[in-house]
Amino acid sequence: MKRVVITGAGTINALAQDVPGTLAAMREGRGGIGPLDIRDVDRLNVKIGAQVKGWHPEDHFSRQQILLYDRYTQFTLHAARQAVAQAGLDFDGHLGYETGVVLGTAGGGLTTQDENYRAVYEEGKNRVHPFVVPKLMNNAAASHLSMEFNIKGPSFTVATACASSNHAMGLAFQMIRSGACRAMLTGGAEAMLCFGGIKAWEGLRVMSTDACRPFSLNRSGMVQGEGAAIYFFEEYEQARRRGAEILAEVIGFAMTSDASDIVMPSKQGAARAIAGALRDAGLNPEDVGYINAHGTGTSANDKTECAAIADVFGPHADRLMISSTKAMHGHAIGGTGAIEMLACLLALREDVIPPTIGYEEPDPECALDVVPNVARQARVPVVLSNAFAFGGMNAVLAVRRAP
Repeated sequence: MKRVVITGAGTINALAQDVPGTLAAMREGRGGIGPLDIRDVDRLNVKIGAQVKGWHPEDHFSRQQILLYDRYTQFTLHAARQAVAQAGLDFDGHLGYETGVVLGTAGGGLTTQDENYRAVYEEGKNRVHPFVVPKLMNNAAASHLSMEFNIKGPSFTVATACASSNHAMGLAFQMIRSGACRAMLTGGAEAMLCFGGIKAWEGLRVMSTDACRPFSLNRSGMVQGEGAAIYFFEEYEQARRRGAEILAEVIGFAMTSDASDIVMPSKQGAARAIAGALRDAGLNPEDVGYINAHGTGTSANDKTECAAIADVFGPHADRLMISSTKAMHGHAIGGTGAIEMLACLLALREDVIPPTIGYEEPDPECALDVVPNVARQARVPVVLSNAFAFGGMNAVLAVRRAP
């Protein structure tokens, strides 16, 4: 079994358009949630989101590329370029055949879909652009990554709602560990902050109209975000031989299905995923110092997740630090786990535990150390990243400090 390390990272999200800016915002507990700037926002009940502001695709792509790239694909490529540059590799020759791409997204090219529904149904047009299908398909971003970097190994997309990018990173980890690939570009992206995307989520009645307050008694729901985070995973021995900077080591992964309800989370399913990640990594509960929680700010998720953590960690749960960074960067749906991996890197590399901002009132059913409002200096050897999705799809990753 190969050891798997992270040697490159890139991102764009509501906090910043790169990793250093994102980590700075997390250290400072700075929020990226604000008024939405989209078409027909006056027709929405929810008018806030963690939107990427100041994004100008023409600064990064040619006119021909923009015709092919939905917003989520643009975000993916922007983040991937950062990750590949940091990793310091090119994929000419044999490495390209032994490297793959696995990405997570829930909606894929939803902005393209929304715009073209408008064109046909609202504006009465009888034709759409011939590239609509290749622009909106869920595998578009993965395909463009393989073409941009000459990656010719296994490339595909995972769509498991809010667990998509954790599933993607977990599968990338397993493929390298098993020897199927030497390296993988992995992570996730989402760009659902369009009229149709928000209106659909409004229908679920889980959205807050003012703020995201995970674990706080007065929480009122989730707030959507958008963005991408992409990582370069590779074999440890390969990274060591070439003298690469190792950001962290991925050591465990587990995924479970609740098999119970399409929207309500299950404590048992979440607990089995958390326990499975510990088992896969060969960890005891007391080895873990921090958990980046799924922490959506909905009553059902927060209480269920805290109960699952308490069940798995027992007495050690009182000594764990847990936070949800969604109060800062929003819930980026299929891309959220990838963005949250940056919070894990912050904890492992800089000894900074990112806070749960917006926390106002203790909830007796979330009676864990949620690192309220202010980042904390603490050295932790191992962290977990939780993702629990609609449909009862759970994915948990275990990551430790660079060897």
